[in-house]
Amino acid sequence: MDFPELAARTRRFSHGAPRAVAVAEDGSRVIFLRSAGPEDPADALWLLDVGTGEERLVADPATLLGESGDVRSLSPGERALRERLRLSAAGIGSYALDAAGRVAVFALAGRLFRADLVHGDVVEVAAVGPVLDPRPDPSGQRLAYVTDAAEGVRRGELRVIDPDGTDTLLAGEDAGVSWGLAEHIAAEEFGRFRGYWWAPDSRSVLAARVDESRLERWHLHDPAEPASPPTAVAYPRAGGPNAEVSLHLLDLDDGWVDVHWDRETYPYLTGVSWGEGSPLITVLRRSQQHGLVLAVDPRTGETQVHAELADPRWVEPIAGTPAHLPDGRVLVGGELAHDGYDARCLFADGTLLTPPSLYVRRVVGRLPAAAGPADLLVEASDGEPSERHLFRVRTTIGGGVDARRLTTDSGWYTAAVGGDVLAVGVASLDHAGVRWTVRRGDQEIAELRSFAATPPYSPLPLLERVTDRRLPAAVLYPDNHVTGRRLPVLLDIYGGPGHQEVVAARAAWLERQWWADAGFAVVTIDNRGTPGVAPSFEKAIHRRLADVILTDQIDALTALAGKHPDLDLGRVGVRGWSFGGWLAGLAVLRHPELFRCGIAGAPVTDWALYDTAYTERYLGLPEDGQDIYAHHSLVELAAEPVTSPDQARPLLLVHGMADDNVVAAHTLRLSAALLSTGRPHAVLPLTGATHLAANGTAERLLPLELDFLRTHLL
Repeated sequence: MDFPELAARTRRFSHGAPRAVAVAEDGSRVIFLRSAGPEDPADALWLLDVGTGEERLVADPATLLGESGDVRSLSPGERALRERLRLSAAGIGSYALDAAGRVAVFALAGRLFRADLVHGDVVEVAAVGPVLDPRPDPSGQRLAYVTDAAEGVRRGELRVIDPDGTDTLLAGEDAGVSWGLAEHIAAEEFGRFRGYWWAPDSRSVLAARVDESRLERWHLHDPAEPASPPTAVAYPRAGGPNAEVSLHLLDLDDGWVDVHWDRETYPYLTGVSWGEGSPLITVLRRSQQHGLVLAVDPRTGETQVHAELADPRWVEPIAGTPAHLPDGRVLVGGELAHDGYDARCLFADGTLLTPPSLYVRRVVGRLPAAAGPADLLVEASDGEPSERHLFRVRTTIGGGVDARRLTTDSGWYTAAVGGDVLAVGVASLDHAGVRWTVRRGDQEIAELRSFAATPPYSPLPLLERVTDRRLPAAVLYPDNHVTGRRLPVLLDIYGGPGHQEVVAARAAWLERQWWADAGFAVVTIDNRGTPGVAPSFEKAIHRRLADVILTDQIDALTALAGKHPDLDLGRVGVRGWSFGGWLAGLAVLRHPELFRCGIAGAPVTDWALYDTAYTERYLGLPEDGQDIYAHHSLVELAAEPVTSPDQARPLLLVHGMADDNVVAAHTLRLSAALLSTGRPHAVLPLTGATHLAANGTAERLLPLELDFLRTHLL
């Protein structure tokens, strides 16, 4: 079986691997999702008993649904949520735990299930309609969920089920209003995928009300299904209105308290946490250059400012913050940008907790300390952006800044923690997949088994930093490459904010090794604007994405060719998806003297046609900078007259017709502009495909892309 087909069948070698790992509060069990084998797409719920080191299957989706059930069945709301999560697994997509980690609840094919993790019982709980985002209360006694649309059922009803099975409507209304769900912008651009939070005492719920009535309705239709009606989506287009989001405290006895903040000035609700103490929320201005961390009084709904977040470019909160520390201080993520410092750090009531050398990425949780308050477990990078490590950060008042690295070998680490038990996952260039080990102190208790397929390659990319900007970059040669043989270059890129490609993890290089073995030197570069280096590196792109990013890509490519003489810069192709698709199109249209051809998958070709929060964060409001938007538009660029054949390099445009994130209109408008000026291109529509191009679609595209590149480069 060739690599593209093998990658398609195994979901890029992730079927059968543990994911969504959590640890019970007392450290007694580790909970995770995993399918039964390398080609099984349906994830089941598993646990590891820390005391015995034994794994146990808790909930198998095929067994729960029976012969008549379909483990791939998703309601429209569940499908949209998984699209936002970039999750293409079937079966159990996610689960939620009570405070002690004794009860898990999950949705499966729109049905609601409750699992007793102590005794092993799994029961279906009757619900009034298709279930979205079910969550137990902290005590594990009640369940809350949100309804998806169905016959006789409104979408966006927040409901609570009592221990006796009584199902009560907590909040719900008509006319484009939902309760308990994250709006598109929150989930797609701010990483907030939920819309309600239980109180620690299980007696009330903090819920988001989302009113999308002001938004434009866009209509998505797959031409391959002419009998199906178009799907209407409320899309927050750049410069247009956003959904109106408010918060409300709803107690289980019909009490109602509105949460008060200046929603006109701070319309974005980017983060909510309710652990110890009062709820904490993060709100941002529409420009995202100023924000507030607010504590909510659950009795009155009044808010108090705990911290201000400000940056003349944009504010970038840190995952896992804000949060209460055990001593009552509020943990906030921020940036240190004075006295020569350039760092992403953690602060507790304004006191610095992490050294300026760290680039903090996420707060995982708390680790018990030998004496005094608990320490923090943090994911961060320390000088090498291609690696992410785990650090123990001290929170003691007056103890100074103290962060101790817990992981030693190079790699990309993640973790979950409960009590004194730590589950550590690591991806590395030395092995395939993510290996999960369970530790208590310095003792390794168990390793979570993986049933994933073994990839056919063990790529060894050459990772380096190039140019005076020290841009992270990598070169990957064919396995049988002979020094002195010049190779065409494939620049395989993403380049957008919030994502890195040059990482010390084998999974990032498997497909690229296939490209290399097809006869290319594969080059990947993380330009300014990508995370992991420093805030100034990340934010240099503000209002000038096109110029900074493309300059970095070209300068780094040129620098690499100086170090690697086998790179033939007379034969360079470029490919990318989403932001990378825009960048690939930009490269071919702006610099046809260097880029001989390009593949642009799901590209944003007109930023005025993309969403509010992402676009305005980097380019500002359209009304304040029409020239900036025009400067970044591929449609405008493609419409410029062609004065010589060398200015018109071929493009292959690929787009999913059911994409609700970057809609297919982007590619269709670019194609029309290219056609109007006689620029060579082809369009490959993917019927029924979303932005993910899931279920093997992206992998089965690879041979077609290879034929295109060989035609124009070899």
